[in-house]
Amino acid sequence: MNTTGDDGARRPIASRSSFWAIGTARFLGRAGVTPNSISVASVVFAGFGGALIMFCAHPLGWLTAAACVQLRLVCNLLDGMVAIEGGKKTATGALYNEFPDRIADSLLLIPLGYAAGLPWLGWLCALLAALTAYVRVFGGSVGLAQDFSGIMAKQRRMAALTAGLVAQAVEWPLFGSHWSLVTAASVIALGSLVTCITRTRAIARALEAA
Repeated sequence: MNTTGDDGARRPIASRSSFWAIGTARFLGRAGVTPNSISVASVVFAGFGGALIMFCAHPLGWLTAAACVQLRLVCNLLDGMVAIEGGKKTATGALYNEFPDRIADSLLLIPLGYAAGLPWLGWLCALLAALTAYVRVFGGSVGLAQDFSGIMAKQRRMAALTAGLVAQAVEWPLFGSHWSLVTAASVIALGSLVTCITRTRAIARALEAA
């Protein structure tokens, strides 16, 4: 998550204070890696993971895709740390803060629907994931602190996807079915819808109280 430095627009992440994250961010900063390039790398990992989900119906493919999901999140963590803690903020940070995330979500969630045998569900997941971000950014546009809460914020979407992929790697050899993927997609879609509703209601309450 690249950022221009506004704490109100920065997602709270506990692992940001972990030893490995701080060390890695410092190493990348000293190596001259820019936060924007890390944001782009998150899209690359998401694209590779999505291709595996779509075209590689094999336990190893699903496990590798799960690793790509986590690497995407690592990039989302490190780009902001390199930008803020590393002092490498850029004028285009706001763009790289949002656009790669929306692309990465779609690259992972749309293939999930196809792999589950329900293409419409993957598209719905991607749409609702984008809508959760839209509601958050809209809150910021009317002068409120951006709300990263919700039962299916980005980290939880990716956690559900990762769990579904790992479970699918176990399910397929045993049963030859893909209920793990169906369940993951359904949970992501429903949770994202609930998150959109709760964030919207929070914005409405904050505006009425202002």
